[in-house]
Amino acid sequence: MTSIHPAIAPGNVAVITGGANGIGFAVARRLAALGMKIAIADRDAAQLALAAVELDDALTVETDMADLASVQHLARCVADRLGPVSVLMNNAGHGGGGDALSNPEGWARVLGTNLFGVLHGVQSFVPAMVESDRPGLVINTGSKQGITQPPGDTAYNVSKSGVKALTEGLAHTLREKTGDRITAHLLIPGFTYTGIMRKHFAEQPAAAWTPDQVAETALEGIGRGAFYLWCLDNETSREQDEKRVLWHAQDMIEDRPALSRWHPDYKDAFADFMKG
Repeated sequence: MTSIHPAIAPGNVAVITGGANGIGFAVARRLAALGMKIAIADRDAAQLALAAVELDDALTVETDMADLASVQHLARCVADRLGPVSVLMNNAGHGGGGDALSNPEGWARVLGTNLFGVLHGVQSFVPAMVESDRPGLVINTGSKQGITQPPGDTAYNVSKSGVKALTEGLAHTLREKTGDRITAHLLIPGFTYTGIMRKHFAEQPAAAWTPDQVAETALEGIGRGAFYLWCLDNETSREQDEKRVLWHAQDMIEDRPALSRWHPDYKDAFADFMKG
């Protein structure tokens, strides 16, 4: 396991935002087991306290990723207490933004954390990683919803679409500046039973993956050099996911209506496409 990535090594520092529970905490546990020094950032003080009990050597810092000053404070705490960062996982996220005509406060909250929070993490930590001569690894948590755009929580889709574009651009910039010394990767979870999902489901649905399954898939993908760390769940196969992505991309090529997968005039065509 220590050969997953040169940045993942005993004694190196990993910073995980939104790391007090869910996917972030599952990754934190794995990296701690590999001997890394862990810093967990989260807005939830109670969950941070629980995380600190389970990972008793971890540095925990209450952080609002939507607030650049708060993230810069996190960066200073990590530098002072643990040293230079080798692994950065920008994982903090919110749902519940709403559609394009509703809930401006929700939009601000979702975009502030999900998109600008990732940017704040990147800009607060990655320049120092670039300036060093050390291997580095950046993982940004996106979502399938940022790719296939299911209707409903448009704000969430927009935020995760932005994370996809940001991470693709970051990967290119790092390749230009550092070769393969520092790499960036986009984590793409499917239906996962995280803290966000607990607000809707008291128990884990049979269709959902666990955060541990996502963490395992992410590290496996990094180990084989994948940029898109694509995750499945218990109701969708890789073939189904690929067809949904392809159909969505072809909306533009075929000049179909936006989100034609959910358009009544294309219901039968989409069903035939999935069968074929």
